[in-house]
Amino acid sequence: MNVRRRLIPTAATAGAVALGLMAVSACSSSSGAADKDGNGKLDVVASFYPLQYLAEEIGGEHVAVSTLTKPGVEPHDLELSPKQTAGLGEADFILYLKGLQPAVDEAVAQSGVKNTVDAAGLTHLEEHGTEAGHDEHEGKEHEGEEHADEHAAEDGHDHAGAAGDPHVWLDPVKYSEVAEGVGKALEKADPDNAAAYEKNTAALVGKLDGLHAKFEKGLKNTDTRTFITTHAAFGYLAERYDLKQEGISGLDPDSEPSLSRMKDLQKTAEQDEVTTVFFETLASDKTARTLAGDAGLRTDVLDPLEGITDKSKGADYTEVMESNLAALEKALGAK
Repeated sequence: MNVRRRLIPTAATAGAVALGLMAVSACSSSSGAADKDGNGKLDVVASFYPLQYLAEEIGGEHVAVSTLTKPGVEPHDLELSPKQTAGLGEADFILYLKGLQPAVDEAVAQSGVKNTVDAAGLTHLEEHGTEAGHDEHEGKEHEGEEHADEHAAEDGHDHAGAAGDPHVWLDPVKYSEVAEGVGKALEKADPDNAAAYEKNTAALVGKLDGLHAKFEKGLKNTDTRTFITTHAAFGYLAERYDLKQEGISGLDPDSEPSLSRMKDLQKTAEQDEVTTVFFETLASDKTARTLAGDAGLRTDVLDPLEGITDKSKGADYTEVMESNLAALEKALGAK
């Protein structure tokens, strides 16, 4: 069953960004400036790779960035060591995404750090189930509408709770909104280098705009609009480019699909002329290969970019996203 999602006006997104920045201000000292490390750099702790990338790109030479989620670790299930939790309190600036990593949420709340930024407050989160995006059977576009899937509860998509789907970085447009908010927050935390942060933010937003244009062009005309993936992380991407995501499991990559869900996916694959079942680098590919084998489909990698490893098809966010685009173009029959 699909439930329509309301169109989110631009003003609402702007309000979300403003609220995110207000949270930073409320946690900051009266001057808004953070203390720096012995090298004169802002000590930034990012909760996982997509936020680490933003901090490094925007902060440049003025920040020293570390991440709580080491390469190869699945971020949803991250547990922090006592050393990591204690060390978090020494940071000048913390960048995290509330709702994605409960252990991080708790540690940040207890850290006492003045400058903390919740990336979820810098854009608008939406609710997604195992299915998201374009519904070609009904012949209607659902961009800006809410979706819920009748299998969502049994497939365990609710790890983000009422906050919504946290996978905003897989939509270059939403990721750009987050980047702009992070840039403004760094300017507040380190006003001496505000001009550099503003310049770096503009450069990154330009790069993300270019990536968005590539996805729009590459996915405009395809044989099918439907793709199947193990982890339902691509709801924002699907909606942005008028695609239909069918997730084997929900937003939580460790959840197990029901037998009825697997049967439904086989029917969908046949009806929508799906060619490929996607799996990812940091989670098991067992269910993807099982479904592909039963349905006579190919398998390939669609990376949710929750971490960069030696198995990643690219050295950074942009390169991996371009690899994802190439994989989607092939699987969907782009023309």
